[in-house]
Amino acid sequence: MTTEVTAGIQVSVETFYQPTHSNPSQSHYVFAYRITIKNDSGEAVRLKRRHWHVVDSDSSHREVEGEGVVGEQPYLANGETYRYVSGCNLNTEIGKMFGTYLMERVIDKKLFFVRIPEFKMIVPGKLN
Repeated sequence: MTTEVTAGIQVSVETFYQPTHSNPSQSHYVFAYRITIKNDSGEAVRLKRRHWHVVDSDSSHREVEGEGVVGEQPYLANGETYRYVSGCNLNTEIGKMFGTYLMERVIDKKLFFVRIPEFKMIVPGKLN
């Protein structure tokens, strides 16, 4: 698990290779990732947007940006945790993702960015 804290918002990531959805002979590798966001900022916040960087081991790079996560813009009171699972397709057996969430402090609508820690996605056995 990889974790980073920005302005009292803790973001942790776990990854899981999905062999039943992958097709290595076609250079198609699918990973799921579980994100846990914990609000220890002292204020209620809402996750407004996400911005991801996805990098394959062949150095190809793409960006994914949009509102909320998995169709939601979750509200987190101080001390609350929000979890979701999503996925990523890679063209190589190893890749990484990192990015930011745009959060809004509910009390005054102030916007701020929270870093999503860089995490690796590796087909099991690839680094052995």
